[in-house]
Amino acid sequence: MSVEKIDPNPSEYISHHLANFANATQTRIVDFSIINWDTIFWSVMMGILGSFLLWLAARRVTSGVPGRFQAAVEMLVEMVEDQSKGIVHGDRKFIAPLALIVFVWVSLMNSLDFLPVDLPSKIIEWVGLSSVITHHRILPTADLNGTLGIALGVLILMIYYGLKIKGLHGFMYELFTAPFGNHFLLWIPNFALNIVELLAKTVSLGMRLFGNMYAGELLFLLIALLGGLWNFGPDASVFGFFGHVIAGTVWAIFHILIVFLQAFIMMMLTLVYIGQMHDHH
Repeated sequence: MSVEKIDPNPSEYISHHLANFANATQTRIVDFSIINWDTIFWSVMMGILGSFLLWLAARRVTSGVPGRFQAAVEMLVEMVEDQSKGIVHGDRKFIAPLALIVFVWVSLMNSLDFLPVDLPSKIIEWVGLSSVITHHRILPTADLNGTLGIALGVLILMIYYGLKIKGLHGFMYELFTAPFGNHFLLWIPNFALNIVELLAKTVSLGMRLFGNMYAGELLFLLIALLGGLWNFGPDASVFGFFGHVIAGTVWAIFHILIVFLQAFIMMMLTLVYIGQMHDHH
């Protein structure tokens, strides 16, 4: 006896697409035992793809007239180098490539949002893994775990360069004496403010990228629901199809700006935060 498949309502459809494929169901706000496998998979895949593209550009570099791909990569490298030169006053042989990787990596992860929202589910169904992979979320930067992971990496680099440039004594001295001055009554307020500042930078860095990409993902899902209004009949439901096409096209074009703007902001804030660790107070 066959079981009739019931189509989900709009709320179930959105909830299903916003759920990650994880090792367990998360029941608490913070649970480090939960692993979102789809976020890890696509983050790693886009990191490999970005590294491969940059390696390919370096391997094909010529001294003559560059091709389109080489010219685009050279313009990108020059842009990142100019930005790092104006922000970081010190050795940039690691920081400038880091900023380049951040921009390329985040751009590629954000660009996954351009894929049709139902494509991953259909592919999983075609290969016969729908019983194993019950949920799949292809956009890593719409997962707060992924964006905060990047932000924590930046925080670790901030502390590393603070210790490297200023030494342990200088780094700790600034934590307790900036911004109000070196007085023992002000050590605790200074330390508290500096810790709050470091944590605020980390949280805002991750939340900014997550918020923008999550909103974009949600809007794409709402636009996808417009197409489901059309029942292929000669009635007013056909306007749902046209609304789906028009709204989807307009939002996709506008979303191109958001995708690369958020990657640029992430790169710039990484440079700014690391550059601040080079400055002495």
